[in-house]
Order: sequence, then structure tokens, then C-alpha cells
Amino acid sequence: MPIVENKRYTAIMHDQSIPHYVGIDIGTSTVKCIIGVLDPHDTAKFSIIGFGEAPNVGMRRGVVVYADDVSEAIIQAITEAERLAGVRIHQATVNINGSHISGMNSKGVIAISTANREITTEDRLRVEEAATIVQLPPNREIVQVFAKNYRLDGQENIKDPVGMRGVRLEVETHIVTASSPSLRNLDTALQKADVIPNRHTLSGLAAVEAVLNRQQKESGTILLDIGAGTTNLVVIEDGEIQHVAVIPMGGIHITNDLAIGLKTDLDIAEKVKINHVHIGSEPKKDKVSVEHNKKFYQFDAVDVVMISEARVEELLEYVAKELHRIQRWRKLPGGVVLVGGTAKLPGLSEFVSNKLELAARVGEPQMMTGLIEKVTDPAAFTAVGLALLDMLLLPVDDNVKSLGKAVNTKIFTSLSGLWRTIRH
Repeated sequence: MPIVENKRYTAIMHDQSIPHYVGIDIGTSTVKCIIGVLDPHDTAKFSIIGFGEAPNVGMRRGVVVYADDVSEAIIQAITEAERLAGVRIHQATVNINGSHISGMNSKGVIAISTANREITTEDRLRVEEAATIVQLPPNREIVQVFAKNYRLDGQENIKDPVGMRGVRLEVETHIVTASSPSLRNLDTALQKADVIPNRHTLSGLAAVEAVLNRQQKESGTILLDIGAGTTNLVVIEDGEIQHVAVIPMGGIHITNDLAIGLKTDLDIAEKVKINHVHIGSEPKKDKVSVEHNKKFYQFDAVDVVMISEARVEELLEYVAKELHRIQRWRKLPGGVVLVGGTAKLPGLSEFVSNKLELAARVGEPQMMTGLIEKVTDPAAFTAVGLALLDMLLLPVDDNVKSLGKAVNTKIFTSLSGLWRTIRH
């Protein structure tokens, strides 16, 4: 096996002929890197062969503020994953995050000019492109476009018009836009880490791919990706993305509130949150204590619960406003699926269920093999989804060609329609 040297590390590399797929989750507090391949024994499953993570101090609420620090965190996470997997990373699918991200609905209309009036793939792409002709400020750009449904000569709710006949084709889309400077800063950090982004996608959309099954996507489900500095909200129904939003609030805000309310340091407040916060339940004892730097600190258990619940309740109020705005309050049978580091807080799913009046549970990764123990943490699900999308969003010909055989299509069907209009 050859020895490869680059600025990240020197390592013995494994056979590079097997296609591998990479997702890099650049979070507010942590960068995670996942390397995966199709399971050679079951091509309906995705096998995790590499995982790395590193603390990130260069971002605030999902936005790059110190590119060098972010770059260093990316390099550390990638290096760890590369060493475990035995492959070199050159490209990856990367998340975007932050309150600068927003979603909007748009429509496109075209006339069918072919002689037999049969809708072709080119017609479908043309009408989707027509939907992107919208007025945007000069500092914003379209990141992704999702076709929700089509209309052909008055016939509504068509999922795929290709092969049908008509003269007027319309489409309803949901467009995700982001701040151009924020995207450029993120690309700068990636460039310094010697990583080329294959594409960008919203954190919550990647998590959808990792944890939601077909039934949840069809029936209507809310995914809440509660990270350190932000919460991604994704509503998916009838197999289509209906709404996305990023709320600038996450686990760090619970820690900050505890530090202020308990009059203690942030490091101590973080330990209190991890060890003693149980959302939605009465404390079983009057005092809680944590050890920090060989000293013990004690706090009123009632204060810990009250402070934590107040911030979570505020977050859920924002979620409720988004659901009311799109007229989906209490109308999604699939309930709420929680991911992200903050989803691990005990009692959170029950608390969310009571406040949003829907079933709620912590998500679990779908169809995974390999280093499963590395990705059972809800905080890793976004990185897993990004690695899946790195594979799913390759052109079909490239997938088949690179694998050298027809791929079991089960793993490719989940979001194939949703992602066909992705913008790199």
C-alpha cells in the first residue's frame, strides 16, 4: 500500500478504487466528518468506514466568524476520519447553517412546444428553472430548489409529469436561499482545509435523509435539528419538502441561561446541563452538584429545571409560529423527529410532544452498517445524511459507472425526486 503525504498527515492508504462518500457537518460547536461506502454485502445499506470530530470555536450561530479556526477544526475532523477509513478526502458534501437561510414558495410556467406534446425531462427542468426567476437582493443566492408538485393543463398534484401529454406545464416549488457572503466565508474555510465542496445543503435537510423513512416523508413529519447555536426546522409531507426555517437558538443558549441564572461559569453550567437537566419533570432532590477543577458546586434543582424549561419553551414557541404560518399546526401525522446534540436532553421528546401537540421521538439512522457505534449520537445524524447525499446526488450514470454494476435502488428512492433540482 502506498504512503501518501499531504499537509494534513502522512498515512498508509487503502485501495482508492472503491467509491467512498463524504459528509462534513460544520456545526457551531463541533465539526464532524463521515466517510461511507455502499455495503458490499447489501447495497441497500450504507456502511460507515470513517468518523472524525473536532471542537469548533470559529462560528457563531452557524455562521463563520473566524475562518482560520473553522479551517483548523475541519482539518482535525477530516484527519481523524481519514486515518480510520484509510482513504484521502478531496471532496465532500457540506452543510450550511445560520439564520440567514430562508425558504420561499415560487411557481414556474412553460408552454410545451414539441409536436406530440409529450413532457420530457428537459421540459421538467425548464419549468423548474422558470420557478427560480425571482427577485432577490444582490447579497443573496439560491441554494436549493424543491419541486413540490406539477400542474398540467389544469390537472393538479402531479408528482412527475414526464411522459404525460399537454400544452401548459406549471410547477410549485420551495426555494432555499442564503447569504452570499456567508457562503463565501464557508468556502474560504473549506479551501484552507484543502476540501472542495461537491454541494451545499441545509443541515436539517441532510438529517431528513439520515433518519426519516418513506412513511414519515409521505404522511407528514417535522424534523427538528437542535444544534448548539441553531435549530433547523424541516416540514416534509407527501414526499416533498414543504417548508424550511432556521431558528437562531440551540443548546448553547440553555447553557448561557444556566450560567446567568445560577451565577456560575459557562463550563460549570454546561456540566449542569449535561448531568442534571431533565426537561418536563419535577426534580427528585433539592440540590444538584457538579465537579469542576477538583471543586464541587451545588445548585437548587428547581432553578436548574425552571431555567432550562423556559429556554426550550421559547424555542418551541418559534417552532409553533412557523407551523401556524404554513397552516400545518397539529396537521402532521408523522409527528416530530428530534436530532442534534440537544435532542439528547432527557425528557425533551415528551416536552416537545406536549407543547406541539404531536407525537415526538428522537431519530435513529436508517439502513446503516459499519462503525454504527460512531453514529448513534443524534449529534452525528446530520453528518451521516450529508455523506448519504454525497452518494445520492451523483448523476445516476456516474453512480453505476463507479460501482461497476447496477446498484440496488432501494437506498436511492427516498429523496430522489426532492433533490433533482439541487443547486451546487
